[in-house]
Amino acid sequence: MTNSRYDAVIIGAGVIGTAVTHELSRRGWRTLTVDKGPAAGFGSTSASSAVIRFSYSTTTGVAAAWEGMHYWADWENHIGAADESGYAKFVRCGMALLIAEDPGHHTRVRPIWDELGIPYEYWDRDALAERMPLFDLSLFGPPSRADQDAFWEPSHGEMVGALFSPDAGYVDDPQLAAHNLQRGAEANGAEFRFRSEVVAILTEDGRCTGVELADGSRIDAKVVVNVAGPHSSHINRLAGVYNSMNIKTEATRHETYHVPGPPDADFTEIGFAVADDDNGIYFRPQPGNNILVGTTDPPCDPREVVDPDGELGELTNEGWETNTLRINKRMPSLGVPLPHEKRGVVDRYDRSDDWIPIYDRTDLDGFYVAIGTSGNQFKNAGVAGFMMAELIEAVEGGHDHDADPLVVTGPHTGLPLEMVTFRRNREIDRRSSMSVHG
Repeated sequence: MTNSRYDAVIIGAGVIGTAVTHELSRRGWRTLTVDKGPAAGFGSTSASSAVIRFSYSTTTGVAAAWEGMHYWADWENHIGAADESGYAKFVRCGMALLIAEDPGHHTRVRPIWDELGIPYEYWDRDALAERMPLFDLSLFGPPSRADQDAFWEPSHGEMVGALFSPDAGYVDDPQLAAHNLQRGAEANGAEFRFRSEVVAILTEDGRCTGVELADGSRIDAKVVVNVAGPHSSHINRLAGVYNSMNIKTEATRHETYHVPGPPDADFTEIGFAVADDDNGIYFRPQPGNNILVGTTDPPCDPREVVDPDGELGELTNEGWETNTLRINKRMPSLGVPLPHEKRGVVDRYDRSDDWIPIYDRTDLDGFYVAIGTSGNQFKNAGVAGFMMAELIEAVEGGHDHDADPLVVTGPHTGLPLEMVTFRRNREIDRRSSMSVHG
């Protein structure tokens, strides 16, 4: 087949890939985005909990999340084009980071919020009880599984309180958000090709020159960006850069659960997102008095590395039981849904070694990565697209990002975003929570 030529090929049409496409195309780049799936956001993006929050472990992580929120708050203007399917909506319900004891994740987060001026309220135990009387504020941790004896031990002590960020919340339809970005990019001339698998990264004289697809198409481009989610490691191997990166990514199996809200209150109306490390879960409201529950990945929870194309199976009974019982401890009026009532989503996370994403160039000139993003980067889609576009333009313009790491300025907040935080050759960042918190 004859070659096509573009300025950039983006591999992956999830929310991060479409955000990179959107940002490059609005800057005048001729882009092609390819994806194995049938539509934008059809992969792991569609399984995202889509929580918008700022409780990261590093200053740059918090700054990026705060910058990222401003994209969601003005989403239609950011997209800049009509979408026949409507627009994803940002529900600004707030989020409580529960404080079980000192030290905890809050001891990483609060000083950064103070430094950057992130709005928050400190609730002591009495204030938390007043704001959410449905909660049992006993301590149950450290987290364990329902098949372990420790899970059934009596509670011990009382919750200290919470940090509440009123500007946090969630996006109601993560797949639609990716579709919005696709439509915005197309309005700028971007092209998308679905059901298309990349089988080779083309190179010449030590530089990436494009991709080859399974149908035999050869796509020439001066830049290729790997945003392939759970397939990112495979794409890096095709490019020959996997072994040269100190931080690796892998596809891990992940479950989230949908449970009915309390019978004595409408949690959709009165609730907010919650990070509950004492129980090892996070949860947020869902429309219709429902609640989405996920795990914060405590050490007791399984981390199963999976084939990005393999079968995932259904929700496990053990996972459903453990996590519905965990939220029942915090909200006893929920009751305990039965096994035949289990609902939720099974999908893959593209997880880096320290749960911090990699937004970087690689040792192959012209080949860039925006990977390791699953679990905690949906909220950063807009700013991730911006950072990657800034990085690509700087490096292609001659900037040595490895020797002089780029610092970009968030256009909404004016905060510096130090790209060194996301470099491929960093050491494991011990500031990270080593969990979905990031």
